[in-house]
Amino acid sequence: MRWSTRPRAARRALTGLVAAALLGGVSATVGAPVAAAATQEGIGHAVEPGQDGTGPRNWLGSYIVGGEQVFCVSFQLKAPDTDEVYRPGDELLTKWGTKLPADQAANISYLLLRYGDTKQPDEAAALAHLLHSWTSAPRTPADLDASLPAAKLAYNAQFHLDGLPAGARAAVEKLKTEAEANRGPWTASVTTPEGDQHLGEPAAWTVTVKNAKGKGVPDVPVKLTATGAAIGEDAAVTAGNASPQAAAKDVTLKTDADGTVQVKLTPTGEQPKLLASLSAPADRPYVRAPVDTAKQRVVSTGGEKELTAEGVVNVAKPGKVQVTKTDANTGKGVGGAVLRITGKDKTSAALGQDGKPLNGADGKPAVVTTDGATGGVTVENLRAPQEICVVEAGPPPGYTNAYDPKDPPSACGTVQPGETLALTVANKPNEVPRAIPAGDAPVAQARGAVETSYSVPGLAGLGLLVLLGAGLAGFAARRASRR
Repeated sequence: MRWSTRPRAARRALTGLVAAALLGGVSATVGAPVAAAATQEGIGHAVEPGQDGTGPRNWLGSYIVGGEQVFCVSFQLKAPDTDEVYRPGDELLTKWGTKLPADQAANISYLLLRYGDTKQPDEAAALAHLLHSWTSAPRTPADLDASLPAAKLAYNAQFHLDGLPAGARAAVEKLKTEAEANRGPWTASVTTPEGDQHLGEPAAWTVTVKNAKGKGVPDVPVKLTATGAAIGEDAAVTAGNASPQAAAKDVTLKTDADGTVQVKLTPTGEQPKLLASLSAPADRPYVRAPVDTAKQRVVSTGGEKELTAEGVVNVAKPGKVQVTKTDANTGKGVGGAVLRITGKDKTSAALGQDGKPLNGADGKPAVVTTDGATGGVTVENLRAPQEICVVEAGPPPGYTNAYDPKDPPSACGTVQPGETLALTVANKPNEVPRAIPAGDAPVAQARGAVETSYSVPGLAGLGLLVLLGAGLAGFAARRASRR
């Protein structure tokens, strides 16, 4: 399909013209060849001879006026000159000055938008034929009387259709069917990603264009403009689209067969927004009227209106976790504890706000050490929401006995956007060991994993050893005195 992408200003370049050039291209100059000096035919086909001998030929196609391709609608009036001056016109009416039925008006607007700048002769002839068929149709058979003056003669649709080549006849059916299916009014919408979106992390945004029947319209150029975000290089997923620039702020893509365009949008600010704008068929087309009223009125791609849709989301704010290491007995903070910040599996790293794992230089989840004064430590800029765990990687001094590296102390919770998750990890302190001295010689200490305890038989054995040692010491002293 070939949609017109010329700026509106270019389409309105003719002095005194407003958008909406409509009315057909079948116009023939009565009694004289169309090859009049100042008339320039565009593309299309001629039907020879003209309707009921009104001329040697009737031209079904476009004209070039002021360098612009236009179509005429006042059948049998004089064709426009290339330098014709037109002024803004009113709503397109029939040749008889009556209002067009809503469905025909919508069909015309769609066809002008879709095929107003066509370069295919068959399509141009088909468009001109349909324009005259709807705007200059006979009210009664009397309107086809060949003796009528040009201003009162109706368009004989069957006569002209039979005179067109096979390709143009096929195009007539194609354009009519397409207009019935895709005419306006259209609607456009932007669907934002499900769930939260985060800074630096791309997510899929979808733009949908639907016709009056609620079905997607294919092959519609849609300009996408991102604010507070960038459109990634892999944005286009629609078949046939050229790949847009990486990190672009705006790009134009065409809708797919379902009437949708999908892009990857990467937030760069707190409130990313995507604006979709496109040209849609107007509910009713408007014509441009010539200064010389004996000439045909014209229409081009003016049967259109701008349609916009917008989507916006709030980027999820980061969260943070505040961990306190405490003494299990006193509840006081303990400094020097080494803690790993992990995901809920206690193995993989937690995610930062940018979606990247918080790994240390060793490739393992990053570690933090609790403060000596408070036993606390805070980790900020965490992805939220996110379930994380704090796992002890190494016990602080004085808390080693109860530490099991296979089942280290840990605490878990969910970090919410913009909030602080408070977690506490408690450790049991080492028990102060009990020791019984025996003279000047040190005595081995009996200790347990967490608490030191002794059995009754053990304590009796220790007393016997003390007494025996004292007796031996006295015996040695007496021998020394006899000498």
